[in-house]
Amino acid sequence: MLEKLMPRSDEFFNDFDAQCAVTLEGARMLHELLSDYRDVPARVLALKEVEHKGDSVTHAAFNRLHQQFITPFDRTQIHALLSRIDDVLDFTNAAAARLLYYEIQTSLPEATELARLLVLSAEKIREVVAMLRLIKQPEKILAGCKAIKQLETQADETLRAGMGKLFKSGVDHLTIIKWKEIYDLIESATDKCLDVANVIQGVVLEHS
Repeated sequence: MLEKLMPRSDEFFNDFDAQCAVTLEGARMLHELLSDYRDVPARVLALKEVEHKGDSVTHAAFNRLHQQFITPFDRTQIHALLSRIDDVLDFTNAAAARLLYYEIQTSLPEATELARLLVLSAEKIREVVAMLRLIKQPEKILAGCKAIKQLETQADETLRAGMGKLFKSGVDHLTIIKWKEIYDLIESATDKCLDVANVIQGVVLEHS
C-alpha cells in the first residue's frame, strides 16, 4: 500500500543515493585523517574536492526539483532532505579545514571518536535513505532514524567529555578555542544527521 502512494521518480532517489555516498566518503576521510594524522594539507584538499562534488550533486538535484512535475513525496520534504544531507558534508569539510587553518599539530582522541560517530551516522543515513526507494518496511526506517538519534546523543557526550578534558589539561586558552571550534563542527555534522533522520521520519509517518 505504501509503495503505491509513492510515485516512481528514480532520478530523485538516485540523487539522494549519490549525496549519501559522497557524504559518507567525506566523513570517512575526516576520520582517517584524525586517526592517522599526517599529510594534512593534501588530505584536507582532497576532502574539499569531495565537498565540491557533493555540491554539484545537490545543485543538480535542486534543478530537477524545480523542473520535474511529479515527485516521490512533498517538494518541501525533498528540499529539506537534500539540504540537510548537504549540510552534513559542509560541516565535515569545515572541521577538516580548521585543522589546516589553525595549524593543528596532533590529533586528539575525542576528535577521532567524534569523527567515528559521524561515519556511523553517515552510514546509517545512507541505509535509511536507500530504504525510501521501496518504502515497504517503515518500521525498519524508523528504527534507523532512532539509531541516528542515539549516535547524536553519543556525539554530544563525547563533545562534553573532550571539552572537560581540554580544560583540565592545562593547555593554553588559544588551543582550547581552536579545538572547541573543531569539536563543535564535527558535532554539528552529527546534528545535521539527526535533522536528516527527522525529515525521513516525517516522510514515513505521512505515508503510513
